[in-house]
Amino acid sequence: MPIATPEKYAEMLDAAKAGSFAFPAINVSSSQTLNAALQGFSDAGSDGIIQISTGGAEYLSGPNVKNMVTGSVAFAAYAAEVAKSYPVNIALHTDHCPKDKLDGFVRPLLALSAERVARGEAPLFQSHMWDGSAVPLDENLQIAEELLAAAAAARVVLEIEVGVVGGEEDGVVGAIDEKLYTTPEDALATVRALGTGENGRYLTALTFGNVHGVYKPGNVKLRPEILKAAQEAVVAELGLDAGARPFDLVFHGGSGSTAEEIAAAVDYGVVKMNVDTDTQYAFTRPVAEHMLRNYDGVLKVDGEVGDKKKYDPRAWGKAAEAGMATRVGEAAEHLRSAGKTIG
Repeated sequence: MPIATPEKYAEMLDAAKAGSFAFPAINVSSSQTLNAALQGFSDAGSDGIIQISTGGAEYLSGPNVKNMVTGSVAFAAYAAEVAKSYPVNIALHTDHCPKDKLDGFVRPLLALSAERVARGEAPLFQSHMWDGSAVPLDENLQIAEELLAAAAAARVVLEIEVGVVGGEEDGVVGAIDEKLYTTPEDALATVRALGTGENGRYLTALTFGNVHGVYKPGNVKLRPEILKAAQEAVVAELGLDAGARPFDLVFHGGSGSTAEEIAAAVDYGVVKMNVDTDTQYAFTRPVAEHMLRNYDGVLKVDGEVGDKKKYDPRAWGKAAEAGMATRVGEAAEHLRSAGKTIG
């Protein structure tokens, strides 16, 4: 199918919220990892979100070019072409963008999408993330308000982060302390600044102990009930029906989470969960196995010529893509999106 239109993306998010499931949001950094994500979603019968970080966007432009906008435009164009061959809906998203990279990443991409929309075309991306976790909440929401207006004009969904995700991702480092837990007061401040959709649709990454990176189950102390408390605080503030979930929530830093923690987060309104560390390993592990098993073919050992069939990048690339696709499918199963494409 074609990359999701703004209307189709809204339909995807609405379906996830109504059906209590969430979309895996898979970080990619190459055509191979993009194709692996597409295959994984297709195999699972799941719609999904494919995203690039600032570092991924730089890498896609060329390791020596390092232009995030160039890499993003190239990625979006390639994705739009290859996604047509898969029977699922895919939205494109840009991941964590801190304050010092807004002018070189999100703002110019929003401007490009606004130009496209003015010509009657679809925006380049369906959503962008502003990562204000490293600045005070007031400043975070002030910038979010400005970006939300620009995103709404470009028919793009904005993602924000309220609280801090611990660990490190693309140079953004969050301390592992009490700031990992968003308070109901933080949630209320967000709604007062941004509204509940009337100023433009936005996704909210409220933090409940999330940490980026590699952790064994049990090492990350997640408290999904924080999401429930945030939703309930806004319901009470606005006089909404009991049980309403005004926030469209995002789950960051989910590596090492238990199935029960993931399920609870989805029950409390998570519609998108970022998956990066696990899929990186799932892609690389088959490559390592190929190289170790076929070392005398991929290397010209002792003056020999090796085996072209073994060092052809397609040989190990296909195995890598298959490994990552399987992990994407597992994420869809965990988040209950498998078999629920909206067509």
